[in-house]
Amino acid sequence: MHVAVIGAGYVGLVSGACLSEFGHTVTCVDKDLTKISELRAGRIPIYEPGLEQMVHSNADAGRIKFSTEIGPAVADADVVLIAVGTPARRGDGHADLSYVFAAAEEVADALKGYTVVVTKSTVPVGTGRKVEKLLSERRSGTEFDVASNPEFLREGSAIEDFVHPDRVVVGTHSERARHVMRDLYRPLFLNETPVLFTDLETSELIKYAANAFLATKIAFINEIADLCEKVGADVQQVSKGIGLDGRIGRKFLHAGPGYGGSCFPKDTVALLRTAEIVGLPLRIIEAAVDANDARKKHMADKIIEACGGSVDGKTIAVLGLTFKPNTDDMREAPSLSIIPALQEAGARVRAYDPAGMDEAATLLSDVEFCSDAYHTLEGADVLAIITEWNEFRALDMERVKQLLNQPILVDLRNIYAREEHLRAGFEYYCVGLGGLTSNQE
Repeated sequence: MHVAVIGAGYVGLVSGACLSEFGHTVTCVDKDLTKISELRAGRIPIYEPGLEQMVHSNADAGRIKFSTEIGPAVADADVVLIAVGTPARRGDGHADLSYVFAAAEEVADALKGYTVVVTKSTVPVGTGRKVEKLLSERRSGTEFDVASNPEFLREGSAIEDFVHPDRVVVGTHSERARHVMRDLYRPLFLNETPVLFTDLETSELIKYAANAFLATKIAFINEIADLCEKVGADVQQVSKGIGLDGRIGRKFLHAGPGYGGSCFPKDTVALLRTAEIVGLPLRIIEAAVDANDARKKHMADKIIEACGGSVDGKTIAVLGLTFKPNTDDMREAPSLSIIPALQEAGARVRAYDPAGMDEAATLLSDVEFCSDAYHTLEGADVLAIITEWNEFRALDMERVKQLLNQPILVDLRNIYAREEHLRAGFEYYCVGLGGLTSNQE
């Protein structure tokens, strides 16, 4: 099949690369000439494990190419995926659909022959119907169908998630479009991947409901972590104990500094705005959003408390800046709230991240970015781990102790064992573990 992907950002590029790996002929279109030039030269603008190799191999095989011209790509396509951004609109939190509708207008002008136009972007309920209306008015008499096919890609694991997904969701009222989408995802049918066909509105809501539920699990376990600290319990054991219940599940029960990234923050707020429009408040999701916002400030307070209640004039070594490991994505990362709060309290910050420092430098001011983890520790008064990159999991703790002015470790991801570091002479602070913080207490 011939596939046009409108938008060569995270979702569009990953989707296009994986569909070309399935054997389809894919053209990724983007208005950003610099991005397209980079992609044509074999340089991938985002950090995602396995993506560069997949793009290179399929480009060499002629199955994927990149263009700034939407017309030829759409004219030849059996399927058009709209995968442009839907950022939160400034001021009110509604999803900004201007890019989606602008793309749909250009797609309409280029349609030739029957085509399935698919919203791959995360869009509020009712967007597919609006796209359908726009196409009908702009290209009356042209054969097309509209479908919703939300993505469920985790940054850092996107290739695996696309090729071996938990499920594929397709929303459309057309049997002809269902047949085309079955052909598009034929390799997944052969692997007996669950594929749910539904209507447009249900498909759109599935995406938001999934993200909101996962965000709520994170907010929930973080509040339980705070309770554990007060009553002397262990949140990791609590998480394991409840996660073994098949009705609850183990995933997204890891206490930490709160959720971030490109999806959960904007999608939870966008869902709240959709509910407001129809006059139905979503109290649980509202509480999860509020709890997560407060969580990030609380993490800065935890670091300050570890320093005796004041960081004025002290140097904080921060390891990990991105919202999660294996990505360079800084959107809504907890570090963007924690670091400014520490600076406002008078601290100097040295930081290192394996992939996110270039982007972080545009978002954070007065931070000294370092060349590696140990360079970051030189002369610092405390080490704070914010993102759990693998290379931070086995630091030489004797070397860490020698480099720090004081042996204070604040582990916001619980990647180290408390007892071991207490015995080694550290003051150790983590998330959701009550009891001793140092071997002197």
